[in-house]
Amino acid sequence: MTSDCVVMYTTVPDTLLAKRIAHLLVEEHLAACVNLSPVGLSIYLWEESVEGTEEITLTIKTSSQASLRCQERIVQLHPYDVPEIIILPVIGGHVPYLDWVRAQTSV
Repeated sequence: MTSDCVVMYTTVPDTLLAKRIAHLLVEEHLAACVNLSPVGLSIYLWEESVEGTEEITLTIKTSSQASLRCQERIVQLHPYDVPEIIILPVIGGHVPYLDWVRAQTSV
């Protein structure tokens, strides 16, 4: 079973911003649901230096149709020059839940 839903991931530097982005994405019907993870440590190479930053991961459930607008909104709200935004296809799941995701993001 395939679906036209996707899961998006992004990271942000603090809880207040994570809550703001999550709230706006849901309020603007760009996401059906956003889960905020506990603070975790991200290790990465940036401008030839290994960095370690505490970040919160947002797991965003949305439709393929709304994903581009959702991504654009995240970029508008995000403080990083190059925010992490990864979109993964949903290849299946509980059909009533996937129907709900599509309905919430088709307004």
